[in-house]
Amino acid sequence: MKRSHFKRKRKRRTLMKRLLLLTLSFSVAGLIMYGALLIYIHSAGPPSLKVPNATVFLDRNGDPIGDRHSGERRYWTKLDDMSPFLSDAFVAVEDKDFYEHKGFDYSRIAAAVLKDVKSFRKAEGASTITQQYARNLFLTHQKTWTRKINEAVYARRIETFYDKDTILEGYLNTVYFGHGMYGAEAASQFFFGKEVKDLTLAEATLLAAVPKGPSVYSPVDHPDAAADRQKIILSAMVREGYVTRDQADHALNQRVALKHDQWDTGNKVAPYFLDEVWREAEKLLKEEGRDIAEGGWTIRTTLDPFHQKTAEAAAGKWMPDNELQFGFVTMEPESGHVTSLIGGRDYAASPFNRVTQAERQSGSAMKPVLYAAALEQGFTPLTFLKSEPTVFTFDDGRQEYEPQNVNGKFAERPISLAQALAISDNIFAVKTLEEIGYKPFKDMAARLGITGNFVDAPATALGTTEVTLYEMTGAYNQIASGGKRVIPTTILSITDAAGETVYRSSQEEKERDVMDPADAYVLTQMMTGMFDPVFSDYTPATGLSIRPGQTRPYAAKSGTTLSDQYLIGYSPTLTAGIWAGFDEGSRLTENSDKMAAKKMWIEFMEGAHAGLPPESFSQPEGVTGVIVDVETGGLAVDGCGKQRLVYLKERNVPRKLCTDPALRQERSKDTKDGGPVRLFPFSFFD
Repeated sequence: MKRSHFKRKRKRRTLMKRLLLLTLSFSVAGLIMYGALLIYIHSAGPPSLKVPNATVFLDRNGDPIGDRHSGERRYWTKLDDMSPFLSDAFVAVEDKDFYEHKGFDYSRIAAAVLKDVKSFRKAEGASTITQQYARNLFLTHQKTWTRKINEAVYARRIETFYDKDTILEGYLNTVYFGHGMYGAEAASQFFFGKEVKDLTLAEATLLAAVPKGPSVYSPVDHPDAAADRQKIILSAMVREGYVTRDQADHALNQRVALKHDQWDTGNKVAPYFLDEVWREAEKLLKEEGRDIAEGGWTIRTTLDPFHQKTAEAAAGKWMPDNELQFGFVTMEPESGHVTSLIGGRDYAASPFNRVTQAERQSGSAMKPVLYAAALEQGFTPLTFLKSEPTVFTFDDGRQEYEPQNVNGKFAERPISLAQALAISDNIFAVKTLEEIGYKPFKDMAARLGITGNFVDAPATALGTTEVTLYEMTGAYNQIASGGKRVIPTTILSITDAAGETVYRSSQEEKERDVMDPADAYVLTQMMTGMFDPVFSDYTPATGLSIRPGQTRPYAAKSGTTLSDQYLIGYSPTLTAGIWAGFDEGSRLTENSDKMAAKKMWIEFMEGAHAGLPPESFSQPEGVTGVIVDVETGGLAVDGCGKQRLVYLKERNVPRKLCTDPALRQERSKDTKDGGPVRLFPFSFFD
């Protein structure tokens, strides 16, 4: 009996020794593993906390107009710029000891492990906010012990190198709220239509309910479940001392208005414009040594929302109900800022941008560029050339070209450059190109930013070179600026995710001239002639059909080919260009197709300037205005039929009167005489 008792006692002592040894071994192993973990953490260094952020686009006024993201719509917001109710709600319900632990809560882990062992599966979550943040950054949501171990390691690394506010800020910006929204800012805007800093207690707790299960607690899809979860969160906030019971009860009884139905997941505000902004931003950031793929940019654009809406309204009114496409763009002469842009009828159906990507023949819209070069070569508005059927030879006499006017008619006498531009006479244009040569014309086009392939052939004078509307409108915009080098731009500034301004638009590079200011002004005044009936003769001035809608001076030029319709022009403060045609190059047949561009253009220009007084173009030194007889180019006196104010360089002012017999014989006019006609542009300012 004693021997048996002694054996049992010895067995117990042996067992105790073994247990003690095993415990000691585990403790030593644990210390070794913990030491190894600390060595690994410090050698590995701080883990990167970068996540993809959405790029936000603002209009020129600083208002949001769209975003761009790579799968995760997230707008990073600093913790100080969030409602304190939101951070308190998450800490109270997700991790009440967040500010005390070092990444994981041992008591919660022990309780979770006990429940997991009893259920023989990974069922109970025990993740702290730091662990959840680590999971959002580096891991999946798969319920495995391997993932939990990695989660703990990452959490400890994060806690070692980052302070609590940084961790909480990162967590609130990475947590998923469903509906494609990542982070509190995107979720707040989606659910409530407001910035996260403005959330009330009721809104903050309702938002904090979602991440527990976005497919279960979304207030949009499951309002009752979301409300139940909100009660739990408010109770936790009361228990932890963040709010009083009265505040919690008030929040529970407060009706929260959801604004998700107002959320637009597409870029409905000027989507073609935003595509161009993205392309320009990519180039600008590359020049600054940055990569647009970083995300998180805030790009303040040049978009004027009033101009954009006015353009869209004009398109809706005048574009015919068929397959006719169009491109439309506006710019400011002073700055080059693009204030509106529409690249086609339906972005969803075709994101192809017909302003910046489509290369089409501009037709007679190219003539102002030709005549800008001609003015440099000594032409004046009163340079006369005969308009008559003419066969031009080129390619060393091996080829011939016989241009026609639109209606097949010719003056059969000399006409002035001013009149030729107003009525778009083709013979005059080709003769001008032959007179000045191809090189001055191509040089002028290049200076104005047109990069098309200009062939040395007579038809080049009539706009056969394929160009983009963006380049053509930019060229006109530089003429409107008085000949200054003004590069079109869609971006005012770019700020990175850290709030640092990476790029800001500057005018410093744009101060040199691409044209003599006097030539630019003379050309501008000639381009007002397309709206002036005084120039109509064997064919009408090209803008007369839209003149009834005109209330102020515009300088403009239209261009027509068998399949393309252009109109580009400007006021002293705004340049607008439009192209209309069919994508596949079909002919324009219906009158509504041919007139759509002109009607939309004048509708926009009048709408964009509504309420503003008419403004004259700024006249530079060395230019003077004289009233001349349109058909002879002589100084107008009583007895001359058609009179118009024409601007010339002072050295080019005519000295002969329109009644001079020699001058009249030279011009050999063939029209009926009439009384004096006083028309544009000065009638606006009498």
